[in-house]
Amino acid sequence: MIIQADNGFLAQSGELWAQAVTVWQTSFLGVSVGHGVSATIIILLGITLRSVLARTLLAVLKRMALKTKNGIDDAVIEALAGPMKLLPIIVSLFFAIQILEAGTGGTALSEADRIIPSLVAIGIFWTLHNAVDPVIHLMRALENALTPVMLDWLSKAMRILFIIIGAAAVLQIWDIPVGGIIAGLGLFGVAVGLGAQDLFKNLIAGLLILAEKRFLPGDWIKVDGVVEGTVEEINFRSTVVRRFDKGPVYVPNSKLSDQAVTNFSRMSHRRTYWIIGVRYDTTVEQLKTIRDRVLDYVTTHPDYAQAPEVSTFMRVDSFGPSSIDFMLYCFTKTTNWGEWLALKEDLAFTIKQIVEEAGSGFAFPSSSIYLEQGAELFSPPTATDQS
Repeated sequence: MIIQADNGFLAQSGELWAQAVTVWQTSFLGVSVGHGVSATIIILLGITLRSVLARTLLAVLKRMALKTKNGIDDAVIEALAGPMKLLPIIVSLFFAIQILEAGTGGTALSEADRIIPSLVAIGIFWTLHNAVDPVIHLMRALENALTPVMLDWLSKAMRILFIIIGAAAVLQIWDIPVGGIIAGLGLFGVAVGLGAQDLFKNLIAGLLILAEKRFLPGDWIKVDGVVEGTVEEINFRSTVVRRFDKGPVYVPNSKLSDQAVTNFSRMSHRRTYWIIGVRYDTTVEQLKTIRDRVLDYVTTHPDYAQAPEVSTFMRVDSFGPSSIDFMLYCFTKTTNWGEWLALKEDLAFTIKQIVEEAGSGFAFPSSSIYLEQGAELFSPPTATDQS
């Protein structure tokens, strides 16, 4: 009886052990727990050390780049700063998958072999996406031909292109047909296009603005009935113009393309146009004196532009209702608003001094009453007359 009990206990113990071994060998996603734990530890190490390893690799690459004189390698290293953190994760995942496959006797895990190529594709196109701005920066020598805004648009378009191509590459790795998606997007795009005509109209208008170089960020522009201010950004759909009260205005590009735009920042000179009225009792000699002295001041001042570059006039122009009017027409060399205001103020002081020294004065609106001969003048009664 004792021997039979011992045999039964041993048999049950062996069965329990066999079950434990089966669980150990198959319970971790179909592989042994040992392989699963090892793979998990490797992945956790990769995630934990990714920042340290990425900084170390970047530091080595930067030291190598310092030995060269061109800026291309520096731009590439800056672009690698983000994607480099993927490298430890890719390496740890690769070895983790190898360990898990070894636990299955060399049989590849379902879809696991596609993870590494997908991450590699993401890293490559992430690097290309990040490299756009540094590379565009190296093309600043082309600003005169393309303008800074066109380079900015080119940068945005290339980044979007790399995102689309990268997504397509990942889909291809997972055997998802890209052609069908593109065809579906085409039909969807037609539907969207019918309802987004204004969007495409503004996009085309923005391209025309850049091609014509109507204005650039920093320019002072005015569109009658729309906006006046300083251009800050020219985007795909709208242009940001900051008014002089510091309020931003988002103007659709079509309004800036279809209407007349005055670009004050491209003035070659700044004009001063005044009508100066003096009293009617000013003599002809006084008028000539005022005219000649003001004209001499403007034509000899170093900050005023001269003929034949611009036209300059100081002439008696008309007989106004209460004044003899001079027309002063001249241009300053500076187009800066603050400097122009200072020059205009000095000119005003000078003209006032010239008019006063000539013995005349400035006219102001007034009315004169003339009585015909024989007309009676009515005088209101005084208090004495009433008494």
